[in-house]
Amino acid sequence: MSYERYETPIRAPVPRWRQRLDQYWKLVRGDRPIGVLLLLWPTWWALWLAAGGVPQLWTLFVFTAGVWLTRSAGCVINDYADRWLDPQVERTKGRPLATGAVSGREALAVFAVLMLVAFALVLTLNRLTVWLSFAGLFLASTYPYLKRHTYLPQVYLGMAFGWGIPMAFAAVQGKVPALAWLLYCANILWATAYDTWYAMVDREDDLRAGSKSTAILFGDLDLVAQGVLYVLTLLTLALVGQQAGLGRVYWIALGAATVLVAWEFWIARGRDRAACFRAFLHNNWMGAAVFAGIAVHYALAG
Repeated sequence: MSYERYETPIRAPVPRWRQRLDQYWKLVRGDRPIGVLLLLWPTWWALWLAAGGVPQLWTLFVFTAGVWLTRSAGCVINDYADRWLDPQVERTKGRPLATGAVSGREALAVFAVLMLVAFALVLTLNRLTVWLSFAGLFLASTYPYLKRHTYLPQVYLGMAFGWGIPMAFAAVQGKVPALAWLLYCANILWATAYDTWYAMVDREDDLRAGSKSTAILFGDLDLVAQGVLYVLTLLTLALVGQQAGLGRVYWIALGAATVLVAWEFWIARGRDRAACFRAFLHNNWMGAAVFAGIAVHYALAG
């Protein structure tokens, strides 16, 4: 007579090195790619506009890899700066630095390695791009500390997230024309808007912890302020299209982006935390729509 066995199977312990890698992966938000995408789209807008189509493959690789590296480094230094705040916020209290799974010294070492690899890639480009990268390092390193001193860290995030735009023009054209700065302004407005959705998720926790954000600054007028920011973003992107001589496909794409923005407001109309986070995530599609308009324009023109 045979008997079925119902014992729980014994699992081999996870190696320590694997545990550490898992914690580092969480530290750099490898499991949350939305930040990479929001940084990637404006960088690709700039590369395609600067090159008048598909840029050189090595330049495309350097900037695409650089987006992942600098975003990851930005997450690390942000968590290091917020290690006093994150344990008090529901959404962030499980992060490796907040729980103590990763030490502050380890985090700084990971940040340094990521930035060194990114800088090594930049060194393969021209001198102007290399010099501009130092400004990018300063912006990425100082952004996390702004929320202690100003209600506008989202604006500074836009400056940091968009610095790949002047660098892209410098890498492709050897200069940073007015079009690059116009696109940079569009990105600052856009990043301020989408990161305000993100800040609205944490508003109550930030108020209790003494942190600052545009969501707290705008208060009950948050949706009105968001409307102004998105309108200015779309108008600036329209000026970019006009200055770059982009055709009908771009304007159709910009119209699609406008519809996507309207949908964000519909999602977040009740200011519910989960809804505001969904509105934030939805900006990936807006960035993709604008890129599609630029890329398809040049593909058809070529």
